[in-house]
Amino acid sequence: MTAPASSAPPSPAPAPYRGAPERHPRRPPLPFDPGTDPETVELTGPVFGPSDVGDLDADLTRQHPGVPLGERIIVTGRVRDRAGRPVRGQLVEIWQANAAGRYAHRQDRNPAPADPNFTGAGRCRTDDHGRYAFTTIRPGAYPLPGERTWRPAHIHFSFFGSAFTQRLVTQMYFPGDPLLPYDEILASVPDPADRHRLVATYDHARSLPAGPLAYRWDVVLDGPSATWTEEGR
Repeated sequence: MTAPASSAPPSPAPAPYRGAPERHPRRPPLPFDPGTDPETVELTGPVFGPSDVGDLDADLTRQHPGVPLGERIIVTGRVRDRAGRPVRGQLVEIWQANAAGRYAHRQDRNPAPADPNFTGAGRCRTDDHGRYAFTTIRPGAYPLPGERTWRPAHIHFSFFGSAFTQRLVTQMYFPGDPLLPYDEILASVPDPADRHRLVATYDHARSLPAGPLAYRWDVVLDGPSATWTEEGR
């Protein structure tokens, strides 16, 4: 016997995440002349730092004289293309809140304490196997303005291609976080499979008995299994 079709209306598609209105651009974007010298674009584009990537850039726990507060963790993974091939020499950047849920930014209004020994920003390049690795502090959750909700623990990731105009921005979440179902950004991702791919997995083999816990988060840059990225970045 065939079950009767459900009369319930289909669930509406999740709305795109727009963020806080006060952070929206107030001016139109500047036009770009395709005939401009590419080197000019590079000189005026965003830069993480004036020097090459160093060893301390990937270890956010050793960038200052003191030891940062919080739980030390390792985050590793592979960056691949749609065919599963490793993406070598990829510039990977991360930024995050400290263990109390506060960013090292003058405009962060979260009353949580700042940590002078944790800036919350790092970078590295993928190796010949497409692997990256960061040592950092597990970020804390923080409340959104207007008492909307809390954001779960997350780390922002940026992947650059051969130029600053080739950039993908996304976020990594932690497994088992009770705030995941309430996150506005995660809820705006339409495909459940895409949402699942944004959550890292606990890596027990890398979690040393006397060392930091380890998490693995692999990234696919394009294709049908591509990691979800933020639009307009």
